[in-house]
Amino acid sequence: MERKQLIAEVEGILHTYCEGCLLKAAFRKEKGKSYAHKFCITECTVGEQLKRCGERLLK
Repeated sequence: MERKQLIAEVEGILHTYCEGCLLKAAFRKEKGKSYAHKFCITECTVGEQLKRCGERLLK
């Protein structure tokens, strides 16, 4: 996959799933920004998808 396509895929995922995410908002409010960020990266299935896209961008 081309770099531009991967970046567009990441933007699409972020726009579709992450903007307005209720879990992220609740965790930010209750436990703080860093906890919410860590949750998104390590436990959220969308975060895992984004991580895989990032790994493909690095190759």
